[in-house]
Amino acid sequence: WRARTPAPHVVIAHSMGGHLLLRALAERQVAPDAGVLVAPMLGLQSGPLPARIAHIVAHMMTRIGSPARLAWKVNERPAGRNASREAFLTHDHGRYTDELWWKAQKPELALGPPSWRWLACAYDSTLALERPGVLERVATPLLILAAAKDRLVDPAAIRRAAGRLPDAALHVYGAESAHEILREVDAVRDDALGRIDAFLAARAPAAAR
Repeated sequence: WRARTPAPHVVIAHSMGGHLLLRALAERQVAPDAGVLVAPMLGLQSGPLPARIAHIVAHMMTRIGSPARLAWKVNERPAGRNASREAFLTHDHGRYTDELWWKAQKPELALGPPSWRWLACAYDSTLALERPGVLERVATPLLILAAAKDRLVDPAAIRRAAGRLPDAALHVYGAESAHEILREVDAVRDDALGRIDAFLAARAPAAAR
């Protein structure tokens, strides 16, 4: 990519993609000029269980029956029968129904709940990033956008990570935003896009033509 195209080279990644980008940066597998993490999955919402206990439980469940079986029945996170999946993701009904339209057109996009093996691996990976010295060696300038009321990923884990990264700017939205910041209502989405534009213009400017 770097050899084929002119600079700047930037990566914008959401949720699990944000986690994977940070892992790749920490392991020095990629070296973009800048990166943006949007609601990155740096910790899972594990309910009443601390992450390290949930990690042990997930690994135990992979040894009881098939590790490929679903960890719960519906949605991306465990929730009550009447819980609103839409409320977990966005306050914008139109953008939520757009997702449902695409899943109706292409059913293969509807992944559903994770397996116990996926959960165990996710906990392995998030806890690996918590080890001392891992995030501290990431030199890439980063912008991190998060939602304080996120019910899918752990905002506290995002704050901890931002404090350890050598060159990271963090902006946390309040109750106005759910997990899908770039599919939120216009006020949130436009603000996020403006912050991304300003960050990239300052930290990874395009060469003058």
